[in-house]
Amino acid sequence: MAQEYKDEVLERTLQTLHAEVAGVKASVVVNNDGLLVAAFPPGDDENPHQNPTSSPQVAAMSATLIGLAERTLGRLAQGELERLLMEGEEGVMVVYPAGRASLAVLVQKDARLSHVIGAAKKAAADVARILGY
Repeated sequence: MAQEYKDEVLERTLQTLHAEVAGVKASVVVNNDGLLVAAFPPGDDENPHQNPTSSPQVAAMSATLIGLAERTLGRLAQGELERLLMEGEEGVMVVYPAGRASLAVLVQKDARLSHVIGAAKKAAADVARILGY
């Protein structure tokens, strides 16, 4: 699969997540080195606040969070990381490992979290398969 083709398939996977689950505001695929692989909605260099999750800084922070969570769980002998969930006043961020990458999903506060979690878990498995992990 050519890299260009993988990018298109990843973006369609993220679009599907947004279409199927109400309340998903943005999603991003990040590799373990903290580099942005795909984002939806796509970033806009002229207006970076339109989709802040597509910024390189957020990509790096997501990779760092996954790394810290995996090391912490390992140190505490709690098994493999299934997901990382962060709740804030304005919304929720769910991060799923996807092989040597991760899927971060930004969700509105009033969204049905059970629907988001199920759909994001499936999307993360799709991301790992697309990337060959």
